[in-house]
This record gives sequence, C-alpha cells and structure tokens, in this order.
Amino acid sequence: MDARAVWVAKDDGSDIIRADAIAGIGRDYNGNITARLAGGEGSAVTLVVPTPDGPPTPDDFHRQLIKIAAELSHAAEASIVRPVCDEKHGWQWINEPM
Repeated sequence: MDARAVWVAKDDGSDIIRADAIAGIGRDYNGNITARLAGGEGSAVTLVVPTPDGPPTPDDFHRQLIKIAAELSHAAEASIVRPVCDEKHGWQWINEPM
C-alpha cells in the first residue's frame, strides 16, 4: 500500500474506502453524498445522510471532497477524510493522519 494513500470514511465511521477506488461522487436532492466505486459493478457507498432536523449538506459538498482528496494525494503520509457536522459550522470535511 502506498504510504500516501487517502482514505474516505462514512459519516458514522462504519465504512472506509480508498479515495483512488472512487469513480464518482454525487449529491442528491436530499443532501446525501454517495461515492460510486470503480470496478465494483455499480457498487456505491453512501458517505453522508443528513438528519431531517439537522443542517443540510452544502450544495458543493461532493466537490469539496474531490478537492481535498486531490490535495491530500500529494501529502507525505496516509490520511483519512471524514464528514462531520456541528451546529456552529454545519457540514465539513476534515482530514487527519492515519
């Protein structure tokens, strides 16, 4: 495994996938963020499911993930990106070393 691998976690941490295994990312009208996996016969992982009473994901939240994964692919160490939501900042992607 490449020491600089970027991993993406589901909002509850139950699934973690390598960013380079992602073929596409989408945001539906409910604010769910889903990653379609390359070579997985249509496999997909839903990364974010906002609660009805919580803040919605930003309109460009899926593009934010692409940007941060691309930036981290040049880092010297492996990292994990995960979505978090709090009342003050809403939804955001955070990264941390593995």
